Parts: sequence; C-alpha cells; structure tokens
Amino acid sequence: MSSSTFNLAALATGLALGLATANGAVAQSAPQSAPLSAQESDPKVMGWMQGFPPPADKLITQPDSNYFSFPKLRWSVCHLREFLPTEEISRGLGAPIPLEYPSPAEFAELRAQIDAVTFTPQNSAEEMTWAQSLYANYTDGMLILHKGEVVYERYFGCLEEDGKHAIMSMTKSITGLLGEILVAEGVLDDTLLVRDVIPEIGDSAFATASVREVMDMTTGVQYSENYSDPNADIWVYSRAASPLPKPADYRGPDGYWEYLQQVKPEGNHGDAFHYKTINSDMLGWMISRTTGKAVTELASERLWSRMGAEQGAYQTVDGKGVPFAGGGVTAGLRDLGRLGQLMLNRGKINGVRLFPAEVVEKISAGGDRSKFGDGFPTFGPGSYTSQWWVLHNAHGAYAARGVHGQTIYVDPTAEMVLVRLASFPKAQNGFIDPTSLPAYQAVAEFLMSRD
Repeated sequence: MSSSTFNLAALATGLALGLATANGAVAQSAPQSAPLSAQESDPKVMGWMQGFPPPADKLITQPDSNYFSFPKLRWSVCHLREFLPTEEISRGLGAPIPLEYPSPAEFAELRAQIDAVTFTPQNSAEEMTWAQSLYANYTDGMLILHKGEVVYERYFGCLEEDGKHAIMSMTKSITGLLGEILVAEGVLDDTLLVRDVIPEIGDSAFATASVREVMDMTTGVQYSENYSDPNADIWVYSRAASPLPKPADYRGPDGYWEYLQQVKPEGNHGDAFHYKTINSDMLGWMISRTTGKAVTELASERLWSRMGAEQGAYQTVDGKGVPFAGGGVTAGLRDLGRLGQLMLNRGKINGVRLFPAEVVEKISAGGDRSKFGDGFPTFGPGSYTSQWWVLHNAHGAYAARGVHGQTIYVDPTAEMVLVRLASFPKAQNGFIDPTSLPAYQAVAEFLMSRD
C-alpha cells in the first residue's frame, strides 16, 4: 500500500474502530507508558497549526502525517473536513431554536455544584470529583440537560462553542435511529432479508441476514480488526473506503458498498451480538435504497432541519460519494444535545413530533440480553439494538457511543441528557467507562436530588 493510501486508511480505521476492542483484557491492562495529560496535550498548548504558516514541526497534514494518532488527534477531531471529502447534513434555512438556560447566576452555581459531585470509579477505592473526571477522560466538550434545560456546558481542547467535533461510532446510532424510524413508519420491513432489499448483494454473507439482524449486529459475517495483520479485513475495508485514487495495481473493492458485496460468512446469523462496523454501512445502504436518499440527506430531512439545530453537520464519504454510515459524522455539541433531548422526549422536540414514540420505546427497551455476551465488562450486562447501547440499569439509561470517548447518554429516570465529546489517547472505551459511567450516574442522582 502506498504511503498516502496507508495514512488515509489509518484515519478511516480510527473512525471505524469499534467498542469491540474494549474487551476485558484490553480494558484492564495498564498503559505501557503514561501519555501526556489532558492539560499537557491541549492543542493550544502543543501549538498545532498555529501561525501563518505554522512551524514545520507543528503542521498536521494529509496524507504525510499520522494525524489521527495521539496527541495530534486532539486537534484533528475538530478538523476532519480538512483531511477528507465530506457531505453536509444541512440544518436547513430556518432560524435555530435556542436551548433553555437558567439565569447566569444559577448556571454558574450549578456548574460549581456539579463540578464538586463525587463518585467512586469502578475497581477503585479512591473518590473522584466530576471536574477531575473531565480531565481524566480528555474531554473536549460536555453538555448536560435536565428536564430540557441546560445545566452544564464546558469546552476544552480543540472545541469552541461554535465548533464541531468528530463523533466516531455515535454515527451508527444516527443511522440506526433513521432505520428504526423507517421501520416504525412501515417504509422498511425489518423481517426482510438483505437480498430482498439489495439484490446486488449477491453471494455476500449479508444476503441471508435479516434487516433486523443487521440493525442489531447479530449477523454472522467475517470482519477481523486485527491491526497487527496487514491483510486483516479492517485494512481491506479501509483501502476500499479511501477517497484517494487507487494504485494502478489495486484489485480490491472500490468503496463501502463493493466491500459489502464480498463479505464472507462467520458463524450463524442471529446467534450473538458482534460489534462490527460493516453492519452500519449495510444498514445505510438499505436505508438509501428504500428511501432513494443518502443517509446525509435523510438525517437533514428528518432530524437536523426540524430539531432547531444551530449548525449543519457533515459526514465523510468514500471515493464514490457514499457517506460513512458507521463513523463519519462531525457535529456541534449543542445539536447533539438536541438529538439526545429528542430521544428523551420520545420523538418530540420544541413541541413538534418528528417521529413516532414507538421508535424510542423500541430502542430504550434494548435488545436480546442473552446475545450480548461478556465481552464488555466495563459496560456491564447490557444489550444492543438499532445501533444503540442499552445499560439496563435502574435508571433505564441508553447511549450512543464512539471511540476516544464520544457519547450521548440518555437517563429517562433523571430526565437527563448528557453529551460528551473527547479525544482520549486510546481508541477503547474500556479505559474510559470505569470513570465515566459512575460519574454519569452520580450527576443524575445529584440532579434528581434537586427536584
């Protein structure tokens, strides 16, 4: 593989990395050497891309730089459009609908109170404060809504109030939400086989999977993410997705959809949950075929242009213009808060219903817990359905999640929506969950204590 193709494939891999790598062994192993702290690796402190022109040793470029490695990724997560072709998720032409905030004095007091909330991380006897957890997890943006009102909002690192941040595999949850909306409206039949929707899937292992099995990632498809093996499926997938011209001797698939047509079987459909990004792109293809619209256009039409968004979002595309349905979205913090509020309100926001309540009822109920397995010890005995993670905890919480610390966390009992954007050094949420999940629960309980 050429140097330029390899580096672009590396970025595609960074976007596609799944939580499946956060297994027990990875999650519980200690880093070999401590990375720079959140404060030390702040892009402004590092001096990345500052100056006209920036010094040569502060440039982050494509394709000659490994721009998705730590600490460079702390700048790159806010600048993906400068490295890759993208397609807009338009917010439309209407005026944004502002989020509700308390008075400035009350807002400042709430921030101080939340920063002081304490909790005990998993497998630890040492208490930590909420404010400490933000730096421990390399937070770039944090937004908390309680009963529809913003009670906490902070920005760090590369992210400014008007900026946008890569959300990694939270993209899958947007794709899954669109799919579930279509199912609820009778546009997409989740009992059909993939080959019924996409005849040209041919002899791919996806052909005999049901739409629902794709949505819940219980397909029996081969997809290896062994990054030490240059011939692993993840690298074939990344080379296929690269928007750069293919080398003259390249003979592999060209684009996401060509790759999906050659996937081999592994295990049986419906037996177990296996977190594999290719399911999300298969779902994106079926959504587009069913509606005649790209997932970017549908996300604009059904979500961004109707929920009062402040900013458009954007999504990376392959060399044929196909959006990366498994991990390509970059969006603003507040708009992700609106998306979470839309979920909490079961399809309504700003007094307007955007989709049927049964969509959220289906997602929040979770998937088949017997199929979830024990590969996510820091997450706990949860489930996965419609590309959303369900905790099955006392509060009925569920979440969109992405590597390096991205999340939309919805707690119906506390009437809380929490959005975190981050650039944690390692691409495994198993390193982050032990701090984050107890912190979210502690803040939810604090907010409930104020009612």
